[in-house]
Amino acid sequence: MNIPFDIVKGKGPIIFDPLATAADVDQVREFVPEESVPYVGEALTILRKEVNNEAAVLGFVGAPFTLASYVVEGGSSKHFTKIKKLAFSQPKVLHALLQKFATSMAKYIRYQADKGAQAVQIFDSWATELSPADFEEFSLPYLKQIVDSVKQTHSNLPLILYASGSGGLLERLPLTGVDVVSLDWTVDMAEGRRRLGTDVAVQGNVDPGVLFGSKEFITSRINDTVRKAGRGKHILNLGHGIIVGTPEENVAHFFEVAKSIRY
Repeated sequence: MNIPFDIVKGKGPIIFDPLATAADVDQVREFVPEESVPYVGEALTILRKEVNNEAAVLGFVGAPFTLASYVVEGGSSKHFTKIKKLAFSQPKVLHALLQKFATSMAKYIRYQADKGAQAVQIFDSWATELSPADFEEFSLPYLKQIVDSVKQTHSNLPLILYASGSGGLLERLPLTGVDVVSLDWTVDMAEGRRRLGTDVAVQGNVDPGVLFGSKEFITSRINDTVRKAGRGKHILNLGHGIIVGTPEENVAHFFEVAKSIRY
């Protein structure tokens, strides 16, 4: 997209020339996955053939506001000062950037689906840095646009939305039209179910830190989550990625317990 960057160990994405002006946004090109990341399509196609429908092949993309946060801040941020300054002093500039990301990510989801992904998760990691009112202006419309666009051509493709720390925005997340909302562990699963409504499926919720506990403790937490989630429309998962140093045998135990559960 004409935004040079690198991934630095321990720091994540580093953008060499953070965007700050309308002229900078004008230089951003829409994403053409076939040209920029053909290896992603190749990998998905190979993987889909290898697993032979014995497991689901998942794809993922970044959400417009989160991508914009990285390229405006220059990388990860603590206070998101630059992106908020842009949002509140030059909203038209930010909206122009968000629109390019929305169009590009819809295209990227379709590409991944065409190459073998059977479900795609949208990560809006930094959306929860926004107040509810600002989420409704700078994130929600673009997420909805992506979902609407993808569903026009891939109506049966399940779309999952993850935004860590989303307890304050929970009721707004299903308004995007996604099929599944991922919950982190800061929301009680039963309460999350009530707040999200019955139409949307739920995923996640188990604190990754639980995997440092005993096998009995892990089993107890899994059963508690499953009980609170109720029957159907629930994907058992952690509420975030696995933490470095997690005992592998505890990860294996998580899967064993999950597979043994019967309704």
